Amino acid sequence: MLVTLLLGSKTDTEFAQKIAETLKEFAVLSEIVVASAHKVPEKVVEIIRKLNDDPQPQVVITVVGMSNGLAGVAAASCVHPVLTCPPAKTLEEYQIDLNSSLRMPSDVPVMTVLNPKNAALAAVRILSEGNPELKKKVSERIEKIKGEY
Repeated sequence: MLVTLLLGSKTDTEFAQKIAETLKEFAVLSEIVVASAHKVPEKVVEIIRKLNDDPQPQVVITVVGMSNGLAGVAAASCVHPVLTCPPAKTLEEYQIDLNSSLRMPSDVPVMTVLNPKNAALAAVRILSEGNPELKKKVSERIEKIKGEY
């Protein structure tokens, strides 16, 4: 199992590491890769090609601010689920940039999750569908959280 964190810029690394930390709690491997859909689209296509050739269960999470072409380019060709988690720092950034993550063309399925922990948890739940051990960890986490309230 692998979650590829596909970043549009190196400046998004700190935000992506928040996602990776939550994935570690479930022993789900992650890899951070930087490739801008606007500046090096050919690199993005090659990354997706390699992910598609890898038979292990996977999820791709894009981390892109401003104009989020990366999630759409990834989802257009990727056989694995694609989530996007925009690294906005302020409400104003969300208000201005969020539409580029939410409005994807038809046949380009991208799921948008704003909170980095929730993006990781969504990826874990997707991966758990084919992994009983991981599904058990998800169930245990849900029960733990419920017990805190």
